[in-house]
Amino acid sequence: MIERDIVKLFESRKSHIDYRLEKDYIRNGIATLPCNISGYDDVISTYSVKNYETLNTDFVDYLKTAAGVTPPEYPLVLNIISECLSQEEKRTIKEVIQDYFAYELGTVEKEEKRHKRIFYGMFFGLIILVILLWHMQSQSEEPFELFFIFFYFIGDTFCDYIFLTGHDLRRDRRLAGRLASIKVVFSESYEKPDYTDSDVSKLYSEIEKDVKETYQKEE
Repeated sequence: MIERDIVKLFESRKSHIDYRLEKDYIRNGIATLPCNISGYDDVISTYSVKNYETLNTDFVDYLKTAAGVTPPEYPLVLNIISECLSQEEKRTIKEVIQDYFAYELGTVEKEEKRHKRIFYGMFFGLIILVILLWHMQSQSEEPFELFFIFFYFIGDTFCDYIFLTGHDLRRDRRLAGRLASIKVVFSESYEKPDYTDSDVSKLYSEIEKDVKETYQKEE
């Protein structure tokens, strides 16, 4: 038997992720997420009551996972595939999905604002510490070392925010914004989407209109 380095073989494997995403999700600049359900309860939680519906957690996990792997520059269309939904159930599903992810977006926005306050606090704290360290160069070593420790701690946290936490927040913000803008369609069987240029323009116009409306509501 020929001896092989199986570890190196695994390490050299390629995923061709761009090709797979293009093949599975992307059509003419739109990311379509197919979702096959057996009934209303697959989407709407059985614990919720009428007029206060919320989404099934398994459905949310599926949607976030599927949306998370698609490139952020593509708008999302959710194609819910089912033969047993009434018009009232379809209307409710659309509204609940929109409301649920609007709440999610609001949560992300609050977290983003909290981190921005921390960021500015660290920024000005660093400036103050630099000034104090510069003035204390000729002082005794003990307070100088204490300020240097504070400087190192704040500087490390500051860099972590810029390169790690900040990146994660921006990623979460983009995903939340895309999910809050998701367009929901229904079909009885799965067919690969074939969007025309007119369909794409219409979708982008609807998303732009929705986003502008959120600005107006904020004002």
